[in-house]
Amino acid sequence: MALVVQKYGGSSVADVEAMRRVAKRVVATREAGNTVVVVVSAMGDTTDDLLDMADALTDDAPAREMDILLSAGERISMALLAMAINELGVPARAYTGAQAGVLTDSKYGRASIVGVLPERVARAIQMGAVAIVAGFQGVNEVEDVTTLGRGGSDTTAVALAAALNADVCEIYTDVDGLFTADPRIVPTARRIESLTSEETLEMAAHGAKILHLRAVEYARRFGVPIHVRSSFSDKTGTWIYDGRSEGAFVPPLAAAQLDDVVAEDDEPAPVPSAAQHTQSPRLDGATGRVVAPVGTPAPDGGSVGAAHDRAISARAEARPHPSAKEDNVEAPVISGIAHDRSQDKITLVGVPDVPGAAARIFAIVAGTDANIDMIVQDVSAEGTGLTSISFTCPDGDSADARAALEAAKDELGYKSIHFNPDIGKLSLVGAGMRSHPGVSARLFSALSEAGVNIHMISTSEIRISVVVDDAVLDEAVRAVHTAFGLDAQDTEAVVYGGTGR
Repeated sequence: MALVVQKYGGSSVADVEAMRRVAKRVVATREAGNTVVVVVSAMGDTTDDLLDMADALTDDAPAREMDILLSAGERISMALLAMAINELGVPARAYTGAQAGVLTDSKYGRASIVGVLPERVARAIQMGAVAIVAGFQGVNEVEDVTTLGRGGSDTTAVALAAALNADVCEIYTDVDGLFTADPRIVPTARRIESLTSEETLEMAAHGAKILHLRAVEYARRFGVPIHVRSSFSDKTGTWIYDGRSEGAFVPPLAAAQLDDVVAEDDEPAPVPSAAQHTQSPRLDGATGRVVAPVGTPAPDGGSVGAAHDRAISARAEARPHPSAKEDNVEAPVISGIAHDRSQDKITLVGVPDVPGAAARIFAIVAGTDANIDMIVQDVSAEGTGLTSISFTCPDGDSADARAALEAAKDELGYKSIHFNPDIGKLSLVGAGMRSHPGVSARLFSALSEAGVNIHMISTSEIRISVVVDDAVLDEAVRAVHTAFGLDAQDTEAVVYGGTGR
């Protein structure tokens, strides 16, 4: 018996038949003895249709009203899915982000979750219903609807799972899990059985689109196990978990508010059925935290908790022993390869090589809200006192960053600015490289043998990223995938796409 939060992306609820398929999966999960909370994205192209209607009316829509408009897509999904589940004889209740207690700041269109107070959701599941929550949205301090931006439904699901002390957050999409590379580029890519949150963060930050970075960050911070699965198959998917936790995820509420909620949530509960937790999640008045259900049975061999523990253990056992040698280089444990075509490269040539020059450049870039990824500064040209500084940023940010730097040319004192939109980034990710030398040498050898030139390099303890020409990125991914022995011997056809939002 477990508390399971499931998230279904837009492709999983694209039409009425898809809704019925999801409803059957939700009901099956409940009938297996689990308590279920579901988070849904908007159906198929609903969000694009809403944006098109707004664009037809105005070129400058107010951000507050845009959030009200765009939150409608998830509300449609939650209501329809609740109807489909009720039709199968299982009670289901639908809740908006605000009704579910998802509290955010006031950055319309890209709000961040500041807390979750899921009292209505907790009551619904305590009464034996499935709770359906609209993803991608919340409410701010002045009770305005807000939307969370890209990946918002994933983030909603993980935040709810943390607040409810759920046993697992299942992210259902249109793929069978995370792979060692994009199967559309590398047909021999293998499904990854399990990853640590650290490895997943690196994959998500450097091009893997299956999970959004913010969702993984929340999961890591609050110790939420994530299980990425396909809503179109029963394959085992990918587990993401490393056991670390900083506590339950709750908002900074006043003591009086907490007392009110505790008074309501601590009322005597009806005797639960075998399919329910012994007691619903509740707020602790002394600590202000959502506490785990009292009396919940410890996970047995068939529980989701045991399953993710087995997955992590199996992966650890599969790792090469540190003494294993391959061509006199310790065999590294590489989880996978991420790639990203959505960045541009900007280079400032002839920058004065003096203290504070980089600070002034990136203060100007920061003023445009551009997100910087990789930065490289060349050595000063001998006798000139000048250097070059290159950086990459998302293509959606590069125009404003470039314009701001061009406007500040006299202030910054550089000679010229170069812009290259035709780049791609390849990132090799794996916690095993921390203790295995020779990873970079093998990476660079593989790229060299494939005739791929490297423009920029950046590293972390578990990741090496390189910038190459976009035209050769696919070939680079395939060459590196093979060089690190990631190719599967037997492959199955997989569907590969996005998760919705």
